[in-house]
Amino acid sequence: MEPRRCFGSCTGCGKAVFAAGGACQAMGHLFHNTCFTCSVCNKQLKGQPFFTVSGHIYCEDDFLFSGVHPSEETCYSCGSSITDLVLQARGKSYHPSCFRCVVCRLELQGQAFAVDSDCRVYCVTDYHRVRSPLCGACGMPILPTEGSAESVRVASSNKYYHVECYSGEVSLI
Repeated sequence: MEPRRCFGSCTGCGKAVFAAGGACQAMGHLFHNTCFTCSVCNKQLKGQPFFTVSGHIYCEDDFLFSGVHPSEETCYSCGSSITDLVLQARGKSYHPSCFRCVVCRLELQGQAFAVDSDCRVYCVTDYHRVRSPLCGACGMPILPTEGSAESVRVASSNKYYHVECYSGEVSLI
């Protein structure tokens, strides 16, 4: 009779694992199938969704409904708990419907956005409209051309001008 091959030690019980079919790997460790269980209800978890918190393993039901899961996220914008989808932006958590432009209130999930020096969030269009420098001749904002993220302007005597509004000589610095 051929000697049994040892695959290693079970992380759960510390005993040798001899039968590959009676074992599983999870989180980089080897377990007997009977040892890889939920720490609340002892349900076997091989091939099942599971969660770990502070080194304990939980089945999906116990993780979600027994109070062992980490505390809920709080929306930075409205201050309410986020119980479903969490949008992460600027290192903060938001309800997707709360992450909006401060001017037009457009939802910005999946959209390009800009942030001013006071950490207010804008859609790109409103950011340029509100934060762009004003032309020293006509007083209108100097906005990027259609399809561009940059605006072309002339700087002279500590003022900015639309190229078409500037009538003086350009000073080279």
